[in-house]
Amino acid sequence: MTPVESFRGETVAVFGLGGSGLSTVKALEVGGAYFAAWDDSETSREAARQQNLTLVDLSQSDFSTYRALILAPGVPLTYPEPHWSVKKAKAAHIPVIGDIELFCRERQRVAPNAPFVAITGTNGKSTTTSLIAHLLASAGRDVALGGNIGTAVLDLPPPSLTRYHVLECSSFQIDLTSSIIPSVGVLLNITPDHLDRHGTMENYASIKERLVASAELSIIGIDDKWCQTIAKRRWEAGRPLITMSLNELQNADYVIKGSLVLKRTGHELKRIIDLSSIATLRGMHNAQNAAAAIAAVSVLGLTDEEIIKGLNTFPGLAHRLEIIGHLGRALVINDSKATNADATEKALLSFSDGLFWIAGGCAKEGGIEPLSPLFTRVEKAYFIGEAAHDFASTLGTNVPFEISETLETALLKAKLDAQASRAKEPVILLSPACASYDQFKNFEERGNQFRKLVQSQSDFMPREKR
Repeated sequence: MTPVESFRGETVAVFGLGGSGLSTVKALEVGGAYFAAWDDSETSREAARQQNLTLVDLSQSDFSTYRALILAPGVPLTYPEPHWSVKKAKAAHIPVIGDIELFCRERQRVAPNAPFVAITGTNGKSTTTSLIAHLLASAGRDVALGGNIGTAVLDLPPPSLTRYHVLECSSFQIDLTSSIIPSVGVLLNITPDHLDRHGTMENYASIKERLVASAELSIIGIDDKWCQTIAKRRWEAGRPLITMSLNELQNADYVIKGSLVLKRTGHELKRIIDLSSIATLRGMHNAQNAAAAIAAVSVLGLTDEEIIKGLNTFPGLAHRLEIIGHLGRALVINDSKATNADATEKALLSFSDGLFWIAGGCAKEGGIEPLSPLFTRVEKAYFIGEAAHDFASTLGTNVPFEISETLETALLKAKLDAQASRAKEPVILLSPACASYDQFKNFEERGNQFRKLVQSQSDFMPREKR
């Protein structure tokens, strides 16, 4: 745990009692602060009471008695309209911040030079975060991994000069973090997402930019106009910058060619690694993630030998092109973390043919229309959840499909069809291009259920036994 001592002896309001909220309360308490905690959900309040937490109904509180409002990242800060707790905090002229802001303040207080890598981007941030942490850990460094992935930031051990904090940061978290100054800030890409929470692409991009704007060193992918503009501002300000691109003509510091990661040295490109033999880093998008990770850990002092060894032992990320195993001769992939079309595009690009694609759920803006150039890779599609009929309409007569409604039905139909495929190794791919909230609590629950369904089949064979 990282004790939060910056509010010692003072009282703060805490709204949102999920994982990060409960973590925040404990860290404040250990740090000597007083708090008033609340949640709109009776289920969350009851869970908090089970942990002997005394609650205060903040809707009835005078916010002028609080030093700050600590807000859970899932609670609306601005759009579609500020949550009532935010309105009360603004009226009382107190700051609204999140748990990562508390961590940043503690780092600045106790160890301002402690190594801290922060990663964001619309897609790829979880894989990149996990890979950076893995490379550091495999080289013997003390690593604390968390933030928007895995462990809440304040549940991690405190900053120190010998500990590397590697944090994934969502746009919601960055919006609540005013003093983030990472040693290395990574911005992978920006494509439309979460506009229901940020209003416009301009606002969404400006929030993402905050993570790299004050970083000691920024690593930025420059394959979209938003990141190109952000990188240009950084370069014009004379701040340390490393760029990466899929396009050699961009003159980036790191260039991705298929599965190759290349580093620019003068006017030449030096090959760092060919990722084609690393199944957990399949696809060009993962080559970009690897390039970002290589750039980050190189700056932090890892040798080429340590980096190559770490890349070859990366176990991959659960729910992101996760290889579950085989059903008969069909390879089964869990890509439940693909909650928008852009993420699913990366999955479809990772396989050339013989794809039996399971998709659907709560659709994002634009649906799967952007994926139409890749439909020829799909042998058959199986649609589930609220988006099923809309997705079927988009597919039209281009590809055979079924409205399966449930994940279990989709898997069983896909398994049967895959066995009859002429492809050398058919692929059953769960890559929903949708949020999960119509049928599941989150994408993790969706992916876990898919994995269990696959593993329960009589012909299931784990990857390592094949």
